[in-house]
Amino acid sequence: MSKYRTVAAAMFVAVTSAISVADDYTQWVDPFVGTTNFGTTNPGAVVPNGMMSVVPFNVMGSDENVYDKDARWWSTPYEFHNKFFTGYAHVTLSGVGCPEMGSLLTIATTGDLEPDYKKYGSGYTSETAVPGYYSNRLTKYDILTEVTATKRSSAERYTFPGGKGNILLNLGEGLTNESGATVRRVSDTEIEGSKLLGTFCYNPQKVFPIYFVMRVSKKPDASGYWKMQPEMTGVEAEWTPDNGTYKIYTQYGRELSGDDVGYWFTYEDLKVGEQVEVRMGVSFVSIANARENLEKEQAGLTFDQIRTQARDTWNADLGRIRVKGGTDEQKRVFYTGLYHALIHPNVLNDVNGQYPLMESFGDGQTADGHDRYTVFSLWDTYRNVHQLMTMVYPERQTDMIRSMIDMSKEWGWLPKWELYGRETFTMEGDPAIPVIVDSWRKGLRDYDMDAAYSAMKKSATTPGAFNPMRPDIDPYVERGYVPLGTHAGDNSGDNSVSHALEYYVADNALAWLAAERGDKEFAAQLRDRAKGYKHYYSKESGTLRPINQDGSFLTPFNPRQGENFEPVPGFHEGSAWNYTFFVPHDVEGLAKLMGGKKKFVDKLQMVFDDGLYDPANEPDIAYPYLFSRFAGEEWRTQKEVNRLLGKYFTTKADGIPGNDDTGTMSAWAVFSMMGFYPDCPGEPYYTLTSPVFDSVEIDTPQGTITINADRESPDAIYIDSMQLGGKPLKRYRISHDELMNGKSLDFKLKNKNK
Repeated sequence: MSKYRTVAAAMFVAVTSAISVADDYTQWVDPFVGTTNFGTTNPGAVVPNGMMSVVPFNVMGSDENVYDKDARWWSTPYEFHNKFFTGYAHVTLSGVGCPEMGSLLTIATTGDLEPDYKKYGSGYTSETAVPGYYSNRLTKYDILTEVTATKRSSAERYTFPGGKGNILLNLGEGLTNESGATVRRVSDTEIEGSKLLGTFCYNPQKVFPIYFVMRVSKKPDASGYWKMQPEMTGVEAEWTPDNGTYKIYTQYGRELSGDDVGYWFTYEDLKVGEQVEVRMGVSFVSIANARENLEKEQAGLTFDQIRTQARDTWNADLGRIRVKGGTDEQKRVFYTGLYHALIHPNVLNDVNGQYPLMESFGDGQTADGHDRYTVFSLWDTYRNVHQLMTMVYPERQTDMIRSMIDMSKEWGWLPKWELYGRETFTMEGDPAIPVIVDSWRKGLRDYDMDAAYSAMKKSATTPGAFNPMRPDIDPYVERGYVPLGTHAGDNSGDNSVSHALEYYVADNALAWLAAERGDKEFAAQLRDRAKGYKHYYSKESGTLRPINQDGSFLTPFNPRQGENFEPVPGFHEGSAWNYTFFVPHDVEGLAKLMGGKKKFVDKLQMVFDDGLYDPANEPDIAYPYLFSRFAGEEWRTQKEVNRLLGKYFTTKADGIPGNDDTGTMSAWAVFSMMGFYPDCPGEPYYTLTSPVFDSVEIDTPQGTITINADRESPDAIYIDSMQLGGKPLKRYRISHDELMNGKSLDFKLKNKNK
C-alpha cells in the first residue's frame, strides 16, 4: 500500500470518527423495514458490523403462532406480524434465507416461575426501534423491556410493575438447527456457559459454539436451573403442577448441560417501577473472553450511556453519506438501506484480538489496529455491498479482505459463504476473487496479495476431486461449461449453469490480476474461460440453457420454469430469464450472440414488461443497468431503476422485495438512489443513472464526492446532460478513479426521454 493511501485512509477514519451528531441521520432509519415478506431483517439492537445483536424473538409460541422454521422458512427471529414474544435472542443474522443463530434467549416475567416458553411467552405493544435500541411492553406482565448493544455485548433493562418478578435465560430454543448447551452459576448475580450452534442451510458438519457471561444488576432472592424431560438423577428438585416436562433445580449450584436447559433468577418483592438490568458478553473463543468483552466494553457505563454510544456510532457511519432533497420517504428508504448494508459482515475477534481459526481447533490473533470478520455471504455481497464498503468504509473493507486471505492461510481456501470460522459452501461460484480484485483495482492494498493470488490460482486450477470451492471445475476447464449431472457442494441440487456463470465472472476478474502480475499464459486461459457462457446460448429458447453430458441442450425446456422457486435443472433459485443476461463482463459479446443491439435490448425490455425480472434474485439485479451499455437506450435504465425503487423499496414492513441477503438488496437501493451502480464485480466501473436526491455527499479517503441533480420538475427522471469534474460527460459508464478524481458529478434531468 502506498504511503499516500495509508495516510489518506488514516486521516479519513480520524475525520469521520469525529463527525458532529448535530445532524441525526438515525432519525431516517426504520429498523422495521424488511421484517416481513421474507425480507428477514429484524428491529433488534446492534452497532455497525458488531458481533452482538439483541433481537426480539417472536417466531415461536402460542397455538395461534406456531413455530416451525422448516415449514415456514423462518430464518429470522422476528416477523413483523407475529406478536408473541418469547425473549431476546443474542447474536443473530439479518436478511438470510437459512435458519441459524438466534439463541441465548432472555425474558422477564412476573408471578410464579414458569420455564416453558409456550406458557411464559407474552403478547406485546408499544414497539420502538432505532439504530442501537429496541423496546416493547409485555402485555401479560406489564413489563417495559429495553435493549441496546456494544460491539460484543448487550445491555437489557426491565421495568417491573412490582411484586414477584423473574429473569430467565433459555438455552434450548432458537433458530439454530443444533442443540446442546452448558450453563454454570458463578455467583448470585452471574452465570456463564456455552451453546452449540450450526448446521446452516442444513449442512450437518458445520457446528460451532458461542460462549457467554450474563449478569443481573440485583441480587435475586432465589435462583437455579431448569431442564426439559427430567429423569431422576438423585439431584434434589422441586416440582409444581404446571411445570409439565420441565424440572426446576433449586438446590444445585454447579453446572448443568443438556439439549433444553436454562437458568432463572427470582425477585420476591420488587417495587413498582423497579428496574433490573441484564448484561451479557459473548465470544466465539472462550468464556474468559466473553467476560473480558463484557467488562471492557461496558465498564462504568449506564444503560442510557450505552444506548447513546450506539446511536452516536450509527450516526457517524450513516453520516459518511449525506443526502439533500427528495421526499422524507426516500430519505428513510435510503438511510434504512445504508443501515442494513452495515450490519454484516461482523467482527469476530474479541477485545484481546483472539478469534477462532478457520476450520480449525485453534485460535488466532489479530494484528494491532485490525479486526477479523465473519459472516461472508459472498454470493450475495460480492455484487455491491463490498463495493460500498470499499468506497465509503475502506478501513473495514481492508480488514474484511485481510480476514478472507487469512482464512485461506488457515485452511487452504478463500471463503464462499463463511460463518463463524466454518465454510458452509452455500450458493455458487468463487466470489472472494472478484471482491479482492475489485478492491485492489480501486486502491485498497494493505493486505497480502501474494497469498491472495496464490489462493485464487489454487481454486481456479485444482482438480475437482480436491477442490471444495469448484467441485465441477474439470468439465468447466475441459469443455468451457458445466454439464448437468454435477451437484452443488451445499446439496442444493443440480445448478450447473448457475455454477458456470459465477465462475466466468470470477475468472474474468482473476484474468486481469494474472496479467498484472505477469502471469500472461494463465491470464489468457482465464480470458478464454470467461467467454464460455456462449456454449449455453440456445437460439431456440433465446436464453441460456442447460447442457446434457453428451453436449446436447436439455429437452424439453421451459425458460420460465423456476420463476416461483420451484426446482429447475441447471439454475439455482430462479428461471433461465433470471440468469440469461448475467454476463456482466461481456455484455457486448452477449448482445452479439443474441443477434445485435436491437434484439438484445428488446429481449431485455421484455423481461421487465412480462414480469420475468426478480428484484430479489441476485443474478438479475443489475439487469436495469445493462440498457446503458448501448447508445440511445440509457433512458431505459433511468426509467426501470426509478420504477423498481418506487415499487419494491418502501418504508413499510414489506419494504424490501425479499431476503435482504446480508444487505445486498439494500445496497442495490443505496447505489441506485445515489445515481450510480457497480455493474460488474471485479471491474472498477459504475453505470450512471438519474439520482433520487438533489444532492449527495460521499466521504471517501480521496475527499468528498458530490452528486448534484438539477431537475426540470420534481418528477424529472431522465438525464439530459452530465458533467464530471465540471467537464461535459457523454458516457454512461465511468471508472472508479474517474469518479474519485472528478469529485463532482452533475446531472440535468428532464421529464421526457426524448
